[in-house]
Amino acid sequence: NLEPRALSLDFVDREDWPGKSGLGMKIGKGQTLLFIGDSITDCGRARPLGERAGLGTGYVSLVDSLIAVNHPGRKIRVLNTGIGGNRVTDLEHRWEADVVAHAPGWLSIMIGINDVWRQFDHPRNPVQVDEARFGETLERIIRSTRRSLAGVVLMTPFYLEKNRDDPMRKRMDEYGEIVRDMAVRQDAILVDVQAGFDHYLRDNPTQSLCGDRVHPNLTGHMVIAKCFLDAVGFTWR
Repeated sequence: NLEPRALSLDFVDREDWPGKSGLGMKIGKGQTLLFIGDSITDCGRARPLGERAGLGTGYVSLVDSLIAVNHPGRKIRVLNTGIGGNRVTDLEHRWEADVVAHAPGWLSIMIGINDVWRQFDHPRNPVQVDEARFGETLERIIRSTRRSLAGVVLMTPFYLEKNRDDPMRKRMDEYGEIVRDMAVRQDAILVDVQAGFDHYLRDNPTQSLCGDRVHPNLTGHMVIAKCFLDAVGFTWR
């Protein structure tokens, strides 16, 4: 004689997924959420500005769709100004046009992959972004905008490699630590994307996500979207 009852589909509660806040959706009704970064953010987004159908085929589009379905009353405007190949220095050069000019309420930054990758695929290039320059530049651009924002989200760079002693994975983790420390100093929400991928890779091979250990398929982009949404208090229904 069991009475029917509602079943929760909040599968995060049944797993040790990193980053779940459980504090409720932080991005307010009608606010603009802008994503900036490299090719992982870009994903073929429209030029000069990615919006609506022009958000690209990656995690930004997934975030937009999931918010629209699960929080339809929020009516959050999502923008994408990611550009493939960018390093943090490139973000600084276009900051005024691609961030400030759009006056977002919330800003999400994911950068660092190319800052590390260029040290490995073009090691003889004299113009490299070492850890000191990376941290200083990232902090400078955040400080230039922080007071005008309701919130900042900092997403760690990642490398889809299980071996943490792999040279590029080790270097990427070091840049991830810079982002982690920056989130504390700038009162930003941290999204540990690398931790999300590490969770997935405990039971799956890297090849199930991509071939170059950097550019994930749609499953990988869903991992990124989930990490982001959990961190901002998204309600999974």
